[in-house]
Amino acid sequence: MIARDRRRDRASGSGYAPENAGFRCRSEPREGGRPRPVKRKVQQKYSKMTPVMSGESPMRLQPDVVLSEGRFLADHVVTVADGRIDAVEPAGAGGDVARLRGKALLPGTVNAHCHTFQSLLRGLGDDLDFMAWRDRVLYPYSTRLDREGIYLGAAFAFAEMLLHGATTCVDFFYLQDQGNDNAEAVIRAARDVGIRLVLARAMYDWEGAPARYRETPTDAARRVTELMGAHTGDATVSVQPAPHSPHGASPAMIRAGWEVAEGARTKFHIHCAEGQYEGRRTLAEHGATPIRLLDKLGVLGPRMIGVHCVWLDDEELGLMADRGAGLAYCPSSNMILGDGITRITEMKDLGVLIGLGTDGGCTNNRLSVFEEMRMAALLQKVRHLDGTRLPAEQAFAMGTRDGGRLLGLPVGDIAPGMLADLVAVDLEHPSLHPRAHLLKNVVYAMSHQAVTDAWVHGRAVVRDRRLATLEQGALMERVRALTADWRPA
Repeated sequence: MIARDRRRDRASGSGYAPENAGFRCRSEPREGGRPRPVKRKVQQKYSKMTPVMSGESPMRLQPDVVLSEGRFLADHVVTVADGRIDAVEPAGAGGDVARLRGKALLPGTVNAHCHTFQSLLRGLGDDLDFMAWRDRVLYPYSTRLDREGIYLGAAFAFAEMLLHGATTCVDFFYLQDQGNDNAEAVIRAARDVGIRLVLARAMYDWEGAPARYRETPTDAARRVTELMGAHTGDATVSVQPAPHSPHGASPAMIRAGWEVAEGARTKFHIHCAEGQYEGRRTLAEHGATPIRLLDKLGVLGPRMIGVHCVWLDDEELGLMADRGAGLAYCPSSNMILGDGITRITEMKDLGVLIGLGTDGGCTNNRLSVFEEMRMAALLQKVRHLDGTRLPAEQAFAMGTRDGGRLLGLPVGDIAPGMLADLVAVDLEHPSLHPRAHLLKNVVYAMSHQAVTDAWVHGRAVVRDRRLATLEQGALMERVRALTADWRPA
């Protein structure tokens, strides 16, 4: 038997009090058992998207096989208590079990980088380069979204992720409107849909960006600190600072983000060296390429999660490794925008920790970390002209356990003490046959249709390929209504 000390974590819930929102659900406890306050005005707009009641832990699950600490185990039971894995033990030890016949139980995947509101822009900017996509799609359409639209875009994206097996998401969010109310709408959406959220609260002051993105470094640092404090103790939500990029955030803003992270002992996120244009621009404006600039500013270190990092030379790879910085790698997004291929095999050889992200729903355009595992592996094979590069096992780890380590979260594995974020897949689905090597099939062949169920913090959020938390049809109806007259650039 594999067991852990019985620690009591905060229970998870649906996130809304029915008297405030008109939703049929329980309010989510915070530390100390106090219900989370709900803003009536925003929630009443979503009374048709009613969260569905769901069972909670403790529970015992018995799939045909479970992937635990890198090994598939047959005839084992996974016990969940208080939002964590309590034990992984041979079947037959007694007690009631929920039998998952014909299914494998996998750790939920970790989406290390996304922009949820961008899912509403899917299909509007395809087959454009980055600058045309930004100026003709991202900037004009993002200014159309009020707080209701921001909530809807987040709920839409989170729903797709869960249905594709992603149970943790980093939302790098930058539609601030000089405050935190929009970010709170994203957090409410995550709680309604049921995903585990890292809200990477962006800090942006480039004058060329829309006004709603921009803040002063002092205001941004204060607001992100306030948002972090407001969610201290949340079971399924954490907030981390995110100075946008060396081209979207001034050196003062980047330092401000790092100082917040340093003071809170947390990670910070920053886009870096995504396209060749960024290197040319930072070199002209600051006399250094992006990674060298971040090193000069004193922020390149173990708290930094660099996003993309496509255009790095050998010295910059060494700097990332020496300083202990991590990477959120988004292979599909880098392909669709024609950015290039990040040198992740060299990074891994140097010891850089790498997680996988989808990026936004209009620069991918899927939100599946299983898909990113496949893309990451195939890109490295073709880049090196070597089919042995980045085997499936490494790609799977990047999308699960390593993503959790990158974020400082105990997710991405099914082992005692880990958070109970789980995905069940249908072993009878054609994409998983023949069963010559199940894990390689998961990475290279599995269809998202094989994902049948998901749990976050021990709470069922997907059942039989449908959301268990929101009325899925009502959600899609609202997406269609909002975007009905939007047309491609």
